[in-house]
Formats: sequence, C-alpha cells, structure tokens
Amino acid sequence: MTTAPELDIRALNRATLARQLLLQRREMTAADAVTHLLGLQAQNVRPPYVALAARLDGFEPEELSRGMADRSIVRIVTMRSTIHTHTAEDCLTLRPFVQPARERELRMFLKRMPGVDLDRLAGLARGFVEEEPRTLKEIRELLTVEWPAADPQALGVAARCMLPLVQVTPRGLWRRSGQVALTTAEHWLGRPGTDPDPSTADSVVLRYLAAFGPASVKDMQQWAGITRMKEVFQRLRPRLLTFRDATTGVELFDLPDAPRPGPDVPAPPRFLPEFDNLLLSHADRSRFVPPATRHRNWAGNVAYCVYLHDGMLSGVWKLTEERDGSRLVIEPFTKLTARERDALSAEGERTLRTLQAPEPYDIGFGRLMPE
Repeated sequence: MTTAPELDIRALNRATLARQLLLQRREMTAADAVTHLLGLQAQNVRPPYVALAARLDGFEPEELSRGMADRSIVRIVTMRSTIHTHTAEDCLTLRPFVQPARERELRMFLKRMPGVDLDRLAGLARGFVEEEPRTLKEIRELLTVEWPAADPQALGVAARCMLPLVQVTPRGLWRRSGQVALTTAEHWLGRPGTDPDPSTADSVVLRYLAAFGPASVKDMQQWAGITRMKEVFQRLRPRLLTFRDATTGVELFDLPDAPRPGPDVPAPPRFLPEFDNLLLSHADRSRFVPPATRHRNWAGNVAYCVYLHDGMLSGVWKLTEERDGSRLVIEPFTKLTARERDALSAEGERTLRTLQAPEPYDIGFGRLMPE
C-alpha cells in the first residue's frame, strides 16, 4: 500500500493562498472571483469589497456594486448560517445545498412555536415578501397575527430557514446605505431555484477544493456548515489526489491539477476584512493562524480586520474615514523589521486607494486591541 505524501503547514499555507488569489493579485472580474471563491463572507456591507481589494488587480468597488444592482450578485444566508455575497447562479445552487443546516437550526426553535404549521408559515411568509420586500421585524409581526401564541423570534427564524431570502438593494451597494429588507431569491432573480442532487454535492466539493484545498472532509464540512460529506469524498476519490497533514496525520484531498507552490514562494502582506472565509473554512486553521495569535483578532463580541504577513495572521487593522482624510492604524502581534513595516504601509496605501478612501492618508502603527 502506497503511503500518501505529507504536506506541512507551510506547504498547505502556500497552496491555499494560491487558490485564494492571495499570493498574487489576479486580473479577473469581480463576478468571476466571487464564483471561484464560492462567495464572500458578508455579515457587514464592506467586507466583500475589502476581500476583493486584496485579491484582484485593478478592482473597482463599483464593479461589485453594479452586480448587486443588476441582480447578477446577491446577499443571502448560506454557509455556516451566515450572510454571503454570491453570484445569482450560486445563490440558486448553494442555498439548497446547505438546506440541511437550516433545518437543523429550525429544529432548535420548534418548541417555541406550538401548533404552527410550517408549510403554511412558509407559504404565508413567501406571499408577504414577494408582495414587497420586508424587514425581518415586519415578517415576524405579520406571522404573529396568524400565531399570536408563538414566539415572534422563532417565527422569523422559521421563515428564514424555510425560504431562500435575499437582501434587496440598496443594502450592500458601494457607499450606499439601506436597511435589511428581504424577498425570495426566486422572486428577486426572476427564475426558479434548484433541488440538490448527488451531482450538486460532487460539484461543490470539487469547487471547494479548487478554492480552499488541500483539505479534509471535516474542513469542507466546517466551510459549508453541514455534515455527512464523507460519502461524497469517497465517491470522488478516484478523481482526487490524497495527502497527509504532516502535523496531524489527517487525510487531505486535492485536485490533481490544482496549484501547490513550493514553501519558499513569497507571500506578500494582505489586508483582509473581518470574517474573511480564508480564516473560517477549515476545521484545522493552523495553516493560517499560529497558536500564539489564535483568538487575538477578537475582543468580546467585536471582530477586527486582520492582515497576513508571510501568509499567516499577524495583526489587526482599522480604517477611519473622514471628509478631510483617512487614518489606517495597524497593530502587529509581533515586532516588525523596518522593511516589514514599509511593506505593510505600502500594501495599506494600495488598499486605501482601491477602496477609494478620502485622501490624504495617515498610515501608522499603534494599539487597537484592548489590554
């Protein structure tokens, strides 16, 4: 029996950075990047723009914003029960794929909805939001009329779990504001959704490896927020390469033609948003997060934007914009050389220019995290 070759942390780091477009900025459209990355974490409005600023050469925020305005790109709850920015095609495919996670979430609220007919709830909620986009508060209030004894929050969760609800614009547009108002993906996009089948799962696993591999079954399950994917990997095994994590011994899968750069390939600094999928899509995050920096980008319930140095999470940053200029503060977790500080400052300036932050720029190093 042939022993699978091993990949150490640095090899895994460089391989995934290459898939994530973070070793070298790529010339590609925002829509193509969103497709390749299987969506962008979008709990807040700005993170998708910051994520693409770190990955694309010549990226202009208005390009992503135009995609949202013309409905070719949408915001919807998918992986890990969190809001993501997806292309319309992926919205209609990935939302049904992760439906088991929505059903698991819904089961946690059933006791708070005695006597509620879930099929009727879904039908009523669909009618409400397709009549006109509604806030979650409005959806809860309308459903409470039908079931006054049920917990309003549980009714809202049920609607969100049973229906593919997208956030309508102007929410998510560049430099625009707007409350979260929801309608169904089918209504917003003007086309029906799809039903998941085995070919969907196979396709998603292959795409996940193209964007996040090499990876284990548990890594993929962590990314998607669902379980029972081992059977899919076994079905795909003849089409994949296998490796072993040199530290843990865990079996890793990968596409035969996927990039796996050498460990000495340079990894330039990159400024990432809070909750970037790079740091959330593996059960074992050690390929990007050293033990000494684990949880250091959090303070209470506040997540900070992070930066990568030599491919690893190495500090946090914060951008403050005013009409008369912008202030970027960088807090390293370790001592930097003068050359490293200059490289971070240069990358910070490029990030600010891409994000069209008001000039002049004041870029400095200081403390952001509480003592």
